[in-house]
Amino acid sequence: MRSRFEEQLRNLKDALIEMGGMIVRAITSASKAIIEQDMVVAQWTIDFDLEIDQKEKEIEDLCLKILLQQQPVARDLRLISAVLKMITDLERIGDQAADISEITMHLVDKTYIKKLEHIPQMAEVTMQMVTDSIESFVRDDLDLARQVIKRDDEVDELFNIVKTELISLIHKDANNGDQALDLLMIAKYFERIGDHATNLAEWVVFSHTGTHKYFPNE
Repeated sequence: MRSRFEEQLRNLKDALIEMGGMIVRAITSASKAIIEQDMVVAQWTIDFDLEIDQKEKEIEDLCLKILLQQQPVARDLRLISAVLKMITDLERIGDQAADISEITMHLVDKTYIKKLEHIPQMAEVTMQMVTDSIESFVRDDLDLARQVIKRDDEVDELFNIVKTELISLIHKDANNGDQALDLLMIAKYFERIGDHATNLAEWVVFSHTGTHKYFPNE
């Protein structure tokens, strides 16, 4: 009975790894679309969100099946509960990648009012945060989860830089306003992706400790 349960947990982890990979692809393509002003890639990202939604449902069904069949307790129960929460955050990241691409569709034929420097950096950091969160879950690595949580400050700082630069451009020329707001929304979506990636790491902590707090003095 236990061996069957352990097999189900392995399958669950494999499915979570797969969904994490899908999310990294979504962030990557959303970033590529905005940087290269590529309508085809933007549309692919929007369409791909449906596959992410389906994967979330598959994992949710698997979790519920395990809960009903095995009636896990203690850490096993926390682990499955954490997965249910993690797939919700992953799905929302997929939504935000699609949102970024929808804005990109309106910018493909525009000349950018500034070089896109910090937005791609936000994309890179958030992709790594998602990857490391999933890795920390699979490897039971609380130190890696802690590193992810700390990196959210990096994303927030990049967002503040983008916001300050765009506000300055609006002050210099009001005609920059519409595009500046679009770019600010894109940066904000990446900032939210960072928040969700942080949530992922916090759920890893919960699965081990029963609390979201990794840092004992907080």
